[in-house]
Amino acid sequence: MTTQQVQLERRSPAYWRVTFNNPPVNIWGPEATAQMLEVVKALESDPNVKVVIFDSAVEDFFIIHYDFLAKPEDTLALPVGATGLQALPDAFARISRASVVSIAKIRGRCTGVGGELAAACDMRFASREKAVLSQWEVGAGLVPGGGPMARLPRLIGRGRALEVLLTSEDINGELAELYGYVNRSLPDAELDTFVEALASRIASFDKQALSETKRLVDIASLPKDADIEPEWGAFLASVQRPAFQARLKKLMDLGFHKAGDVENRLGYYVGQIGNG
Repeated sequence: MTTQQVQLERRSPAYWRVTFNNPPVNIWGPEATAQMLEVVKALESDPNVKVVIFDSAVEDFFIIHYDFLAKPEDTLALPVGATGLQALPDAFARISRASVVSIAKIRGRCTGVGGELAAACDMRFASREKAVLSQWEVGAGLVPGGGPMARLPRLIGRGRALEVLLTSEDINGELAELYGYVNRSLPDAELDTFVEALASRIASFDKQALSETKRLVDIASLPKDADIEPEWGAFLASVQRPAFQARLKKLMDLGFHKAGDVENRLGYYVGQIGNG
């Protein structure tokens, strides 16, 4: 039986919510990618939906990294998407270009795939106390694959993008707001109310005015698909390299892929495994 890790709720014809639910730590794998593609198709084909929120049902985790215990053939079997990109970057590129306004509500760790989805959304709002954003991959010998090299320089500038990508450090909600990584970080107790009010306000507006305005902003701000395409291939190649395999083993021995301190403080641990 397939578990529904990507859950779609139509709160009204104009306002949808997509919730990630793969406890204990919201790891993302080929199953979630396939389910996300179905959500993207629904967003693209429904003429009434105006705004979608992406959030998590798993406490302390928005989405973390890709599932390195999944069978490689399950990932490789996913078909090339409508953009010509591989399945995961295709889903995220289509979210960026959809006529629907996309909002990431970030509470907990937003790491790797989580950061890539958040960057693909139109807006990001984070819990000041609980949000942690990162692209952890370089610290483990990987190349990120879901579009952050194409998106982050446009979002936060080249220098800060390189800091995020090359240091693999955790970025808390307050610093993420300072960097422009998120639109705002809010006290955790206020986050839900704020995002709900924002989404409801946008859902009350005219669909054509929203979609045409977003389309014109996209022309000025989104990377081309050709800028994103090389990242997934570089990611898959880096997974096979001895540098990553050695670091992955160290992380697994410490408790990677499980609920616990390694996933809670991944930025710290990837900074330690190359020492000694």
